[in-house]
Amino acid sequence: MSEYEKAMRPEDLTRLFVERSNAGDADGVAALYEEHAVLAYPPGSRTEGREAIRALWAEVLARRPHFEPEPPLPTLISGDIALTATPPKDGSGARAQVVRRQPDGSWLRLLDQPEFAPPGRAGEGDRDRVR
Repeated sequence: MSEYEKAMRPEDLTRLFVERSNAGDADGVAALYEEHAVLAYPPGSRTEGREAIRALWAEVLARRPHFEPEPPLPTLISGDIALTATPPKDGSGARAQVVRRQPDGSWLRLLDQPEFAPPGRAGEGDRDRVR
């Protein structure tokens, strides 16, 4: 992977995700995750590891979806671990990520739950709706 801008605050990860996704850069999206990160996507399954996450995003981004920035909810930080979340503009539930500070001070995603559907809406999401 080439050198990418690093997330120096947990909240930077969402902005960088939107920028890289809209550019069709699956490698750049994968660079936002730790090597052994777990992504709860597609809905109802898990994608484990940076390479598997990169392959998933390459498939999703090939369809050229467009992502809009979503304002973050307050970040909870405890030492080198943080919980970030955004309420989706489409009202589809919530998005949450556990992120970890790296030795260089930057932050990467460790656990990513891009869709929490409210009761009665489970399974209504589509692959292009993730943040």
